[in-house]
Amino acid sequence: MRHKTHIKNPIIPLVGGIISLMVAMGIGRFAYTPILPIMQSHSHFSETIAGYLASSNYLGYLLGALSASMFAWRKGKSFYVKVYLVINILTTILMGTTENFIYWSILRFVSGFSSGVVFVFIAGIVLDYLEQRGRTMWSGFFYSGVGIGIFLTGLIVPVLNDFLGWQWTWVGLGFIAMCMGAFPLLLTRDAPNLTRAEQSAKQIDDSARKKGLLIGLIVSYGCEGMGYIVSGTFLVAMVGGIPGLGTLSALSWAFVGVAAAPSCWIWSVIAKKYSNIAALYAAYIAQMIGIILPVVFPNTIGVLAGALLFGATFMGITMLTIAEARSVFPQQSSKIIGYLTVAYGIGQIIGPIIAGVLTTRTGSYNSALLFASITLLSGMLFLSAKYIRRVLQRNLE
Repeated sequence: MRHKTHIKNPIIPLVGGIISLMVAMGIGRFAYTPILPIMQSHSHFSETIAGYLASSNYLGYLLGALSASMFAWRKGKSFYVKVYLVINILTTILMGTTENFIYWSILRFVSGFSSGVVFVFIAGIVLDYLEQRGRTMWSGFFYSGVGIGIFLTGLIVPVLNDFLGWQWTWVGLGFIAMCMGAFPLLLTRDAPNLTRAEQSAKQIDDSARKKGLLIGLIVSYGCEGMGYIVSGTFLVAMVGGIPGLGTLSALSWAFVGVAAAPSCWIWSVIAKKYSNIAALYAAYIAQMIGIILPVVFPNTIGVLAGALLFGATFMGITMLTIAEARSVFPQQSSKIIGYLTVAYGIGQIIGPIIAGVLTTRTGSYNSALLFASITLLSGMLFLSAKYIRRVLQRNLE
């Protein structure tokens, strides 16, 4: 049996995880948002088509997460993180080589699949390292990779487009991702396995907890996926369509990244003081306000404040949900992350399609944003019901 070396310093896997999220999520997944209105202006396709393209990516993400959580991957998590990072980078580059909708759909699907695999496995590796080294508070820094990647795309996309056009923008982003991805490709390693005694202790802990709480988290997280992705897909195009705010369209996405980068660390501090669930409620409320602000105030302040609130919450909700689920089921972190990501992915597939159809039929994004807000409210209420029931049961015991 080949001996596997493990990294003792958790900073190395943490940095590798941050960069992996920047590449696979911030660029591979979310570069589509700032490039979308540019592609539409050149290729002249509707919001409905844009929604289908987005959903193709999210279907791939769903299946990638499902595969990562359910199937046996015999060569170790780090091996597949590296393989699918390379695939993700190639699909980004290839998006700029065609104007065919079918090819775009296939590329977005493959990109989503690779993003789902990378997210589940790299999260499992990094969170296991941090837990074993007693550095769980550092998880907020890990999730910041998505926000940093979004911020970079918000800044880089308009610059590349001005000089090279939208097709070379995809290619340029792919080469930037390739350069950044060298670090995780070279240095990512699997976390060391727990001893039998440690595994036994965790199994006892699992059986002692109320496992039904996971259902509430999964359904709530699915609603989050369906609600947040409306802004995550159409924000830049929506801002560009508001009279007098076209110049703010790319800047609004950079604002999302600026807010997202430190958000997970801030939410982890709040969660440590008040609990994961209390922080989740606050994050859901803030996100609903952020999504609806551009509808109520279709001006510079409303748009940028909405972008900041949206950016400050969507990765925070991801971090808090996964942290709470891992506290209920500390065993087999990749499976738990996979189940949550599958629910999230289902929501992400449905959300853009409904939003695209609503926008095409009404001629306005307002109905889509209202749909997103109602969906988020439903997720928060379902989560509340599960945890209120838990409190009542505890009081009756």
